[in-house]
Amino acid sequence: MSILRSVILYAGLALCANTAQAEMAQLEALRSGDMEKLVFLAAPAEVPQTPFTDIDGAEHTLSQFQGKYVLVNFWATWCAPCRKEMPMLSALQSEFGGDNFEVVTIATGRNSVPGIQKFFAEIGVSNLPLYLDPKQQLARDLAILGLPISIILDPEGREIARMRGDATWDGDSAKAIIEALISGG
Repeated sequence: MSILRSVILYAGLALCANTAQAEMAQLEALRSGDMEKLVFLAAPAEVPQTPFTDIDGAEHTLSQFQGKYVLVNFWATWCAPCRKEMPMLSALQSEFGGDNFEVVTIATGRNSVPGIQKFFAEIGVSNLPLYLDPKQQLARDLAILGLPISIILDPEGREIARMRGDATWDGDSAKAIIEALISGG
């Protein structure tokens, strides 16, 4: 009987692995233009629960966003590509934000609260959160090298994809990827 259980277990694991690979291939096929820089991980990776703060100083961790897909964007007020990209992230949040998806923006490094507020006001963004990682501890723990960098977390809070550099987050390719994720593939 244990051999039969082993065979069933192995077959189930193989089927799950093949299904995950097929889903990954479907997501990768949706990448075009600058979204081709979005790299899907071979397997979801745990993320650190290093705290970051909101503008009032309250601590948060990435685990509080579990239950939905989350696009976490690391940026800074001095970053020109971040200024270009942020309105597109805002548009993505407007279109898809809700119970299944959220854009989370984290200013990393030396970014004053007034500077962040001014940055958002100048580019007309009011629907994205104002989080800070002033000592870059979360960024270091996630190996964020350069800005902007975006990571996508699955509903279990694990990293499934990463983008280095800015992207057209309100473009057709990005929308197709987010739609595929939140609709289950």
